[in-house]
Amino acid sequence: MEKETLKNIFDFLEEKENKKHKDNRSLKWKLFFNKSITKEELNVNGDLNLRGLKIKSLPEGLKVGGNLDLKESEIQSLPEGLKVGGDLILIDSKIKSLPEGLKVGGELDLYCSRELTSLPKTLKVEGDLNLGTCTSLTSLPKGFKVGGRLNLSHCENFTSLPERLEVGGSLWLIETWGLKSLPKGLYVGGSLHIPRSNFTNFSDDEIRDMIKPGFIEGKIYR
Repeated sequence: MEKETLKNIFDFLEEKENKKHKDNRSLKWKLFFNKSITKEELNVNGDLNLRGLKIKSLPEGLKVGGNLDLKESEIQSLPEGLKVGGDLILIDSKIKSLPEGLKVGGELDLYCSRELTSLPKTLKVEGDLNLGTCTSLTSLPKGFKVGGRLNLSHCENFTSLPERLEVGGSLWLIETWGLKSLPKGLYVGGSLHIPRSNFTNFSDDEIRDMIKPGFIEGKIYR
């Protein structure tokens, strides 16, 4: 298919999907064909939808004010200091690690990113963090905080949570069989979900004693 035809397809899909941000068409075109990008184009005010685009990396200095959707792309790495004001969607990605200085104002969705092995100490997520079925992930960095919900369900090789972990929303540990204890000082602002886990047979009091001086604000669901 000729480049001009592909460009016309990009233009049509972008206009149909998000009429408010037509200026992103040029950026998508340049990313797809590995063309040079201006500093102005690296500052995206709204959403940037790269879903399904066959790209393996993003340029340094990229800032997205809205959502950045990379689902079904071939992305393998993200640039250091990437800032996303809304959600960062990396479902079923080939990402092995995240860059230092990554900031996400909404949800960071890494569901089923089976090659992900670690998270950086400087990662900031103001919304939910979905790590469900990240089967190569074994732990979280010390001093880690999540603004919203933290999902670690079906992370079969996950073995430890850091002391004083702070989760602003609920914590999900369904079938996280490698995790055999909860850390001291754990704070959960929502509920704790532990069906089909090593904690199912513990009473609520035993679990709350286990994490002291931490606290679980909500209910404990089995």
